[in-house]
Amino acid sequence: MKKVAVAVSGGVDSAVAALLLRDQGYDTVGVTMCLGVVPAEGERAKCCGPREVEDARHICEALGIRHLVIDFAADLEEKVIRPFVEEYRRGRTPNPCVACNRSIKFGTFMEKMLAWGFDGIATGHYAAIEVENGVRRLKIPKDHRKDQTYFLHAIQRRALERTLFPLATYTKEEVRAIAQRTALPVFDKAESQDICFIPADGHGAFLQGRGVATEPGEIVDRQGRPVGRHRGIACYTIGQRGGLGISSPEPLYVLSIDAAQNRLVVGSKADLKSEGLIAGDVNCMVDAFPEEAMAKIRYAHRAARCSVAYQGGRLTVRFDEPQEAIAPGQSVVLYEGSTVLGGGIIEEVQGGVDR
Repeated sequence: MKKVAVAVSGGVDSAVAALLLRDQGYDTVGVTMCLGVVPAEGERAKCCGPREVEDARHICEALGIRHLVIDFAADLEEKVIRPFVEEYRRGRTPNPCVACNRSIKFGTFMEKMLAWGFDGIATGHYAAIEVENGVRRLKIPKDHRKDQTYFLHAIQRRALERTLFPLATYTKEEVRAIAQRTALPVFDKAESQDICFIPADGHGAFLQGRGVATEPGEIVDRQGRPVGRHRGIACYTIGQRGGLGISSPEPLYVLSIDAAQNRLVVGSKADLKSEGLIAGDVNCMVDAFPEEAMAKIRYAHRAARCSVAYQGGRLTVRFDEPQEAIAPGQSVVLYEGSTVLGGGIIEEVQGGVDR
């Protein structure tokens, strides 16, 4: 690749990614995706807002590269926000960053850039691509703490042929040091870790504004006995302990969310454990899944050893040791060593207590 479109968000990671490629001799152009995220008065957008677009412009000026701004608001609405809302309506816990990477960054954005004559794209993700036997594989980067491969498991294999991850061999601390040493204007900018389109008043208010019912309902124990009231199922996630407002001799956790009956089922920490899961919407990044692998059920989850079966477009995962708080709607991502094998969206939880 010679001519590369770098997705410059206005943060330090994408800024340094663009700097590194420029210095490596690539014909580098900074491209900012305007996603139509408008913050409330007095609130700063988490990413992709007007101030972030302006920060991206200053970055590109400092680097001496061209800067383009492209409107992807309709794509975010159709491919990320609407599915996100629908999943919550079903009582599931979606991961919009996975959908955004698959459908927008490495979907519509990449397609548009290639159509405009670029050879490929680059982002500031902490991930790596390595060639093994002539095939490009998605790999865990040097900075394991910032590893973002969980969010990238759903992109198409062919996208790796047209993608660069310049931060693969750097830690976050090294990236900030490079930005400061080269006087990039965002070297000390705080990073955003929240969902870009969720306002400061949280999921509940956002979903209610999108027509998702947030009526209070019952909280019941495993036997179906009422033990409290919730303020709307969209305000809770599986594994949640705080905010239940229940007086109990032992801590209680959300075990499951029953959207049909508008109720939460709660139980002890031991009740959270399940032996396996079934996932759909599967993306395989290798020729075939192995019979055994390591699996992550959440971004911050420690990978756990498991057996794997893939048949009929569905992925069955059985853990060697039961795992806590497996949540339908989240992704399960499989690894073999440092290689990302792929993954899917959790549809069913298996082998847990009767909930």
